[in-house]
Amino acid sequence: ITSAVAFDILPLKLHPFSQSTPTGLDCVGWKRRVSSSVITDGALDKTALTDDVGSEEDLYEDFRSSNHRYGHPGGGGEQLAINELISDGSVVYAEALWDHVTMDDQELGFKAGDVIEVMDATNKEWWWGRILDSEGWFPASFVRLRVNQDEPMEDYPLKVEGGKEDDSSSGTRRFGMGQTTKDQMRTNVINEIISTERDYIKHLKDICEGYIKQCRKRADMFTEEQLKTIFGNIEDIYRCQKKFVKALEKKFNKDYPHLSEVGSCFLEYQTEFQIYSEYCNNHPNACMELSRLTKVNKYVYFFEACRLLQKMIDISLDGFLLTPVQKICKYPLQLAELLKYTNPQHRDFKDVEAALNAMKNVARLINERKRRLENIDKIAQWQSSIEDWEGEDVLVRSSELIYSGELTKISHPQAKSQQRMFFLFDHQLVCCKKDLLRRDILYYKSRINMDDMEILDVEDGKDKDFNISVKNAFKLHCRDTEEVYLFCAKKPEQKQRWLKAFENERRQVQLDQETGFSITEVQKKQAMLNASKQHHTGKPKAVTRPYYDFLMRQKHPTLPTTLPQQQVFMLAEPKRKPSNFWQNISRLTPFRK
Repeated sequence: ITSAVAFDILPLKLHPFSQSTPTGLDCVGWKRRVSSSVITDGALDKTALTDDVGSEEDLYEDFRSSNHRYGHPGGGGEQLAINELISDGSVVYAEALWDHVTMDDQELGFKAGDVIEVMDATNKEWWWGRILDSEGWFPASFVRLRVNQDEPMEDYPLKVEGGKEDDSSSGTRRFGMGQTTKDQMRTNVINEIISTERDYIKHLKDICEGYIKQCRKRADMFTEEQLKTIFGNIEDIYRCQKKFVKALEKKFNKDYPHLSEVGSCFLEYQTEFQIYSEYCNNHPNACMELSRLTKVNKYVYFFEACRLLQKMIDISLDGFLLTPVQKICKYPLQLAELLKYTNPQHRDFKDVEAALNAMKNVARLINERKRRLENIDKIAQWQSSIEDWEGEDVLVRSSELIYSGELTKISHPQAKSQQRMFFLFDHQLVCCKKDLLRRDILYYKSRINMDDMEILDVEDGKDKDFNISVKNAFKLHCRDTEEVYLFCAKKPEQKQRWLKAFENERRQVQLDQETGFSITEVQKKQAMLNASKQHHTGKPKAVTRPYYDFLMRQKHPTLPTTLPQQQVFMLAEPKRKPSNFWQNISRLTPFRK
């Protein structure tokens, strides 16, 4: 994903369930062992997780005393294979799934799509790598091993614009021990897509049957609301992916994989993949809820017992819950690589090309929805800073600040003019008045329902309705009541920005209706509650100026260099330079002055 989604940053000390899934999680062939100290007869009885607290505690005690964990010692077979290749002098490349931003000179920073030479994979969580002249540690879960390791570095697909091969003459190369062609490279990518999909389905099944099913049996430990917070809509994703993998397998040519035509499958399911948006947005809430629960030992033992009984690999629950997020990141990368090895004459070429664009659009949509959800906290904080607020909260109807600025409002019947600050949200325009002495303090005055309005451009000169001369003016006309509002900007360009902003507001409302974007009542209430707590615990407004402060604090906090950054689910956001007040507030909007 090129532009990224940055999920909430949670400190490791307060967030034990924050380790990202190691790269090997989506690889086949894990060897699973059963410790005799856990199950004496060598078989796992799934009925062991019952409502009988006593038997459950016995299992917990066995688990604790045995100190056994299923999985892959030292990072698993894949990690061992990587280190063997490196020891033999082979060069191992990985591609970045998303941005790794760091201020630590011991860590290697990179952007999504960058190619990293893996130099040491001894540690399963942090690998040592190199990009050009830079070397450093990086989180293993942020990368995906390159499918065709023997391909020359300069020909790597993600370094070519649009995912297409830059040099058509490089169609035939040596691969492994024998002669191969571009078709062999395509075969490798197709096989990876199919195998990782099958593995992914197994992980989703394990989560649904190994965790959710068992959690629902324990009503004394989990409420349905808690399970919804922890697991989100992962069951919906599981159902969707089962259908998707069946469609892929129908298009898979087992005898000649390079002839497989899988592009159409991605095009068919691009709309269904939008359900990942809800899951990704909920992911930080899941991490926080897990962090809270696992402060109690019985939950730690319960989750571990679920994993053992399902014979799942040695990854904590939060690692498994990160796999859907990682999966939606991988699709554009896999399709970009597939497109590189697909000849323009191939029957699948146009579909793969369209599928790559479609999956990039899905990623952009997820990013946009994440940004919108982050904005509701800022909007709630903004409202809490407004004095004398009346009526319903802004978040009841709105979730996006489109534009803001100062205008002169002219009212009937005596054409009285008033200087006001206006904030255009989706569905409504909020009017505020500046404090006479403290110009950074605003007082709520009124609001206008934009759903009933039409925008009228007014020429400079005398206005018939108000019988006054105007300049840089426009009107809002209510279609239901015939009420008319007249506004004047100071400069012609300011007027044009407002007219453009009103167009953007209507476009945003229409887009939300088409995509089904909405914010739940729980999310709205939580945002207002958080804003209220911050407001009450802070210093007086006259001292802290929260109206400015929240607008000026829109940068991501810098991560402590001692924390593994795979705790931060990142599909990165561009860094922003410090700017003045009005530039800051416009960052809540897609429209800038």
